[in-house]
Amino acid sequence: MEANNDYTQDGTVDLRGQPVLAYRTGKWKACSYLAGYEAFERMAFYGIASNLVVYLTTQLHEDTVSSVRNVNNWSGSVWITPLLGAYVADTYLGRFWTFTISSLIYVMGMVLLTMAVSIKYLKPSCENGVCNKATTSQIAFFYASLYIIAIGSGGTKPNISTFGADQFDDFNPHEKKLKVSFFNWWMFSTFAGALLATLGLVYIQENMSWGLGYGIPTVGLIFSLVIFYIGTPTYRHKVRKSQHPATDLLRVPIVAFANRRIELPNDPSQLHELDMQYYFTTGKRQVHHTPVFRFLDKAAIKRDNDTGSRLPCTVTQVEGAKLITGMAMIWLVNLIPSTIWAQINTLFVKQGTTLDRRVGSTFQIPAASLGSFVTLTMLLSVPMYDRYFVPFMRKKTRNPRGITLLQRIGTGFLIQILAIAFAYAMEMRRMHIIKMHHINGPKEIVPMTIFCLLPQYVLLGVADVFNAIGLLEFFYDQSPEDMQSLGTTFFTSGIGLGNFLNSFLVTMVDKITGNNGGKSWIGDNMNDSHLDYYYGFLLVMSALNLGIFLWASNRYIYKRESTEMKDEFAELEGKTIDLLP
Repeated sequence: MEANNDYTQDGTVDLRGQPVLAYRTGKWKACSYLAGYEAFERMAFYGIASNLVVYLTTQLHEDTVSSVRNVNNWSGSVWITPLLGAYVADTYLGRFWTFTISSLIYVMGMVLLTMAVSIKYLKPSCENGVCNKATTSQIAFFYASLYIIAIGSGGTKPNISTFGADQFDDFNPHEKKLKVSFFNWWMFSTFAGALLATLGLVYIQENMSWGLGYGIPTVGLIFSLVIFYIGTPTYRHKVRKSQHPATDLLRVPIVAFANRRIELPNDPSQLHELDMQYYFTTGKRQVHHTPVFRFLDKAAIKRDNDTGSRLPCTVTQVEGAKLITGMAMIWLVNLIPSTIWAQINTLFVKQGTTLDRRVGSTFQIPAASLGSFVTLTMLLSVPMYDRYFVPFMRKKTRNPRGITLLQRIGTGFLIQILAIAFAYAMEMRRMHIIKMHHINGPKEIVPMTIFCLLPQYVLLGVADVFNAIGLLEFFYDQSPEDMQSLGTTFFTSGIGLGNFLNSFLVTMVDKITGNNGGKSWIGDNMNDSHLDYYYGFLLVMSALNLGIFLWASNRYIYKRESTEMKDEFAELEGKTIDLLP
């Protein structure tokens, strides 16, 4: 029989609830099965999202504002539904079973969507490349398929990445070091799937058939699920240590409000906390007291008449509520950058359709394919970041990550501002050329190569290596122990609300600027609009948002956890935030 130290030290188990051997399970071997699914799922998502605005305008005959709004609403739903999926996983089913059920719903949605664009009676009829207006039932079936995918994504997106991070034991120094690189390489698989979509699937959709363009990722998704379940014996599963973590979290502000008239003790050690033996026995992690959001400390005030259900909250529970509050501040300042990201699949594509897209004498690049340069930049930048930038900065800062998570996020926000500034400059140039050549028609091509837009895509790709990966790791790392799936949804919901915010902004800007016969900034005729004004508006909002981020990050204090393993006290995290370099 193996010695106890052959088992994982963080209490993870197999699918049957038995302790797992460290050398046989987890780590990169287990993650390789998960990464395959992530790559194919992202290929499916971006295969739809990258070119959806084109399908809606050319096949379903929607106007520009409606198509942009509908793309944003669907994309927003895909990123918002993980809130529900994460709650179900953390409270009831666990990550593995929530993912399993949701992935089947996802596949069903992909099959229905492929049918919607392939079967004669489910899609608009076309003659000589011109499609008739879709019937109400055809539109209903198409959108029902899209939103079934959104529901399935709600259970897969927050759980697959956190399940991957669970494959590394925080109490094993070697595995903890490996985990530092996990999110970088996890997003690398995401980018690989997105690149296949924007390079290959978009071309197939526009030049061969929409059915084939959606059918390929559907088959790929089914294949990746088979690979995922082959890896089941190697997976580690975290045991839920609290039956209702969200309820425990909500109890903190309620108890703090009830104790609002009681004065806080000067010494935090006088607040209610369980002894270390309890945390050692249960395997839970104690979180140290921090001097922020002091009002919530009132939930841990000891009172003489506290008994049974009226016991105060522990300092660890209070600190969990503080973490969520601090993360919410960072989440709020992520909404504007998510709005910038939403332009890639909407207005950037519409902008590109007006430009010269010829490569050589015969080939014409789809406007949506330029999004592949975002992904390609990410694929090139992630290894450089992980292999060169992190070790270089680690020597300078002695931080295992090279720079702090919030410094990484803030750097990405800054690069995003440069990207939208370039987009604004290029749109001003496009408008200048339009005036010079007296171009008025909506289908007239502006004599300006589409590759002039390339730098804005590349800059957004570099920005994402910093802020997208940084945000995902930040929300996972800083979440309370029993709420890491739900914590990860701070990342997804921020992207979702960013899409909804962009939808709202596009609608309101169109209504306000087009009121009383005025020229809309975002009209159907992109050659007779003022998209440059809208980009300028986004640029100003992004600059202001960066200032707010610096203020919020300067006040954020990182989580400090401790646990006792084998009579040895190990402090896992405890660094105060530094400002951006």
